[in-house]
Amino acid sequence: MRVGLGVMFVFHGYPKLLGGPDKWVEIGSATKYAGIHFLPKFWGFMAGATETFGGFLLVIGLAFRPVCLLLLIELTVAVLMHLATGSLMDASHAIEDAVVFLGLLFIGPGSYSVDKK
Repeated sequence: MRVGLGVMFVFHGYPKLLGGPDKWVEIGSATKYAGIHFLPKFWGFMAGATETFGGFLLVIGLAFRPVCLLLLIELTVAVLMHLATGSLMDASHAIEDAVVFLGLLFIGPGSYSVDKK
């Protein structure tokens, strides 16, 4: 599960990083639904970086719980945006991923990870 989700988040986040400042502002504007109205370019860049680099860290199992927490926060913003602009069905994918990351936050990376002690 860790590897599959990580690969998909790298695949999903990399185009956000390559999109540049205009794309980052577009993505970062979603934070207004969480009450954050400043620095949309920064938040958009951080969303792309979290998905891209966080996805890679998920694959190898390094800094697993902090990455799960960051992705959970990002997905919470996505859920709020989709609920405000659409319907529960629009938000369902973000909700499902958020629930998975919440569970993984408690379960941990498993036996085959760089964090394994």
